[in-house]
Amino acid sequence: MCEISATTEEKKKEFESLALQYMDSLFNTALRMTGNETEAEDLVQDAYLRAFRFFDKFEKGTNFKAWLFKIIKNIYINKYRKASKTPQMMDVLDAEAIGSLSESETPEQQIFDKLLDDDITKALDSLPDDFRITLIMSDLEGFSYKEIADILDCPIGTVMSRLHRGRRLLRKILYDYAKQRGYLKG
Repeated sequence: MCEISATTEEKKKEFESLALQYMDSLFNTALRMTGNETEAEDLVQDAYLRAFRFFDKFEKGTNFKAWLFKIIKNIYINKYRKASKTPQMMDVLDAEAIGSLSESETPEQQIFDKLLDDDITKALDSLPDDFRITLIMSDLEGFSYKEIADILDCPIGTVMSRLHRGRRLLRKILYDYAKQRGYLKG
């Protein structure tokens, strides 16, 4: 019986040494996928539980980060894709925005930056899931085309196509936004 608990303890330590370094990255990706902090926390927790449960299936020497992201993508597709999203509201006079000003920024600049970031986030969130997830994996998480193809279980050509089409859609959304706001003429 002691040997089993020692093995379990060794497995736990090995898993923690590999997995904990990716927690922030997984959470940020989960937040971009779900658009909701609580759902993102649940998604990451589910991913870590599943990863630990199936840790013996992980092939040592392969990309552990990609393996975790594949798990989180699968859980998202199975549990969260069909869940309805609630729109994100932002209060311009949010105490957090005012309270977190740096000395070099004015309150107006801080609020403008937050609004612009929110608009970019909304534009990214408006993309179809396949494009958004591929863009997140590539442009925000830095995965290679091959790693993304492995995570998403699709050919590299599909990854390249989704990136191209997703970036084109994002560019159009942001272009239309800039025209509506008067940042561009014509």
